[in-house]
Amino acid sequence: MGFNYSYKMKDLIAYIAKALVDKPEEVVVTEIEAEQISVIELRVAKEDLGKVIGKQGRTVQAIRTILSGASKKINKRSVLELIE
Repeated sequence: MGFNYSYKMKDLIAYIAKALVDKPEEVVVTEIEAEQISVIELRVAKEDLGKVIGKQGRTVQAIRTILSGASKKINKRSVLELIE
């Protein structure tokens, strides 16, 4: 009985993004999987983009760091892309 960790990664990003934005209902997270890499795409409302990026990109970098650390558990590289 194993966990679907990629599903958990997608949920993790959605949870973090929804906590940061003013319009959580507009947060959309999709995942494109390959054998050794997973690309997680994050879409937010245009006016919330700055909140997710943060000052000098610090917030999005922190989210990417969390994703990277969590991905090591499943020996798969995950990349976060912000989609405008």
